[in-house]
Amino acid sequence: MAVDQLSRAFVALADPTRRDIVARLSVRDATVGELAESYAISMQAVSKHLKVLEEAGLVSRSRDGQRRPCHLEPQVFELMTSWIERYRRQAEERFSRLDALLADLADETAPTGENDHDHDHSDRDRDRDRPQQSEGVPS
Repeated sequence: MAVDQLSRAFVALADPTRRDIVARLSVRDATVGELAESYAISMQAVSKHLKVLEEAGLVSRSRDGQRRPCHLEPQVFELMTSWIERYRRQAEERFSRLDALLADLADETAPTGENDHDHDHSDRDRDRDRPQQSEGVPS
């Protein structure tokens, strides 16, 4: 049952207008009319968006006299957050293992300090012992 609610929540938030409605309702409760003022769409269209959000469990409506304010329901966001967090942790663990593996590989392939010095010195000796070429004279 939770997966169905999770799927409905993600589908509902796939629409930018619905995400904006959620953002507005995170600040304060609002009626359909108050929400519709912010959009270049009809009140009926805003009502349809709210219905999708309600079906996903993200928004609920209450009655306050004549006023029917909409407000955010945090439980579904908690469900979404825990679902996302689980996969974020798994991804971090994989990247951490990859970082460790790459560090081990770098340590294995990195020359040691002593060999670097010996290598530099042998290059100098070899260059010193090599006969000098004159310009234009092939060797």
